[in-house]
Amino acid sequence: MSKLTHLDETGAARMVDVGGKAETLRSATAGGRIVMSPETLEAVRNGSGPKGDVLATARIAGIMAAKKTGELIPMCHPLGLDSVSVDFTFAENAVTVTARASLTAKTGVEMEALTAASIALLTIYDMAKALEKGMVIEQVRLIEKTGGKSGDWRAE
Repeated sequence: MSKLTHLDETGAARMVDVGGKAETLRSATAGGRIVMSPETLEAVRNGSGPKGDVLATARIAGIMAAKKTGELIPMCHPLGLDSVSVDFTFAENAVTVTARASLTAKTGVEMEALTAASIALLTIYDMAKALEKGMVIEQVRLIEKTGGKSGDWRAE
């Protein structure tokens, strides 16, 4: 009925059977940004917001989220990640989050990287919302992935 791997021949949802696949080294990088006023950005950069060190908290939240992706997204396999990193850069009016996940397994880690980036961004919002409620989270996307049957891919 469909070429979507998470649907069976009748169209019902299913978890993909990866049992016969070979374990390979796989990684994925995802990112996004949160746009805010210069005053809020300065407080985030300096850790001087009312809730403390925004970026340290967002980093931990992103790593924790990557580890729980299989519990949050229904058809994701629970994975034993080898590594997760969450990094931040500053622009004139935004904080950019870059999350990377890697492992050796039978399935990829794109969803783990995307989840880490998304939750890190949401945590920045939560930690800074007392300063500014109008912050905008945007451009959350997969940046690149390596390994697996489909090979390497990089966003343009």
